Amino acid sequence: MKKFIFLSVLISFYLSLPLHSQSLLNKIKKDVTKEITGKSGNDDSKVAPEPSCSCDNAKLIIDLKKYNLDYRELYLTIGIDGSIVIKDRQTQKFYILKNGQTTGPLNENDPRLIAAGNTSNSNYNDDKEDYYVKAYPGIIVKSGDKYLIKHNGKSYGPYAIISDFALSRSKNKFAAFVTETVLMGESDFKKLEEAMANAKTDQEMMEIGMKMGMQMQNQMMQSGGPESLQSKFVTNIPVSSYDDKKMVPGRLNGTAKYDDIVIQTFDKIFDLKGNPILTLNGDHYDNDDLFISSTNNKYAYYSSGTLSFNDNTKLSGLFNPYMTSIDGKPSLTYMYHSPGKDAIMQCTIPF
Repeated sequence: MKKFIFLSVLISFYLSLPLHSQSLLNKIKKDVTKEITGKSGNDDSKVAPEPSCSCDNAKLIIDLKKYNLDYRELYLTIGIDGSIVIKDRQTQKFYILKNGQTTGPLNENDPRLIAAGNTSNSNYNDDKEDYYVKAYPGIIVKSGDKYLIKHNGKSYGPYAIISDFALSRSKNKFAAFVTETVLMGESDFKKLEEAMANAKTDQEMMEIGMKMGMQMQNQMMQSGGPESLQSKFVTNIPVSSYDDKKMVPGRLNGTAKYDDIVIQTFDKIFDLKGNPILTLNGDHYDNDDLFISSTNNKYAYYSSGTLSFNDNTKLSGLFNPYMTSIDGKPSLTYMYHSPGKDAIMQCTIPF
């Protein structure tokens, strides 16, 4: 109370002083204000401006204040069911956003999260096949030491290795690079390790090695010979083909073009019939965030918060771009953080 009385007296005295004497009292007033409020007299608490990528018709994705989230600690992915999956790295909790509804917080092993297809980077171990099992639940299934691809009531496989896999947004198309047989599976390798560790002499180790070699040769012949050891292209799309000569090294991409799968090489994009549909300006082979227009004459790629288009235009300050459909038209969407709303917003570009 004494502080407020003191401040009132100072203000009255301040008004009666000549101009040259008021500078000293300005300093005193700021010190008193800081002591009373905890803020300096110059603290305007300004809100940062909206990023340059913001748009007038932005859609609210999630109100961060409501869920007490810090956008700098969030990791966002798109589930195979079209939902947006948000991981809070501070709490290790997840949120699912779908059809305007937010579900969460959820634990990592929550069935709802698993059904959405949790493709967070925490699930990407050295074993790519196990990553695919988690990312495409019910579609890629482990069967013993091998893997099955189950799609639209049909089963493909078993395969010893799934080295690449892509699924269209509607989930009606898939493509994969697979290998039917490996000379030594995981269980065989463990048995060999155990036998070698228990061997007492060099002769015994040699006999174990020869026995395993014979088993591997028999397994190769039973599985269809040397061809079963080679990678092959598998898809449910009719009249599809993969030409090693012009498409190597090719990567499958089910997110670059809306509801379609393409093959991405160093400088070209091919459809699954083997037709080149787009030439890239530069090497974008390792870029997972490449987007192609429905007319095949435009593309964009995302890197470090910037979306760059092949007409040299750029949008910065954004994250999580992906292809979707708005009113039946393929569109490229992206998200950004709105400081004013403290929310994640989404913009859409017909593409």
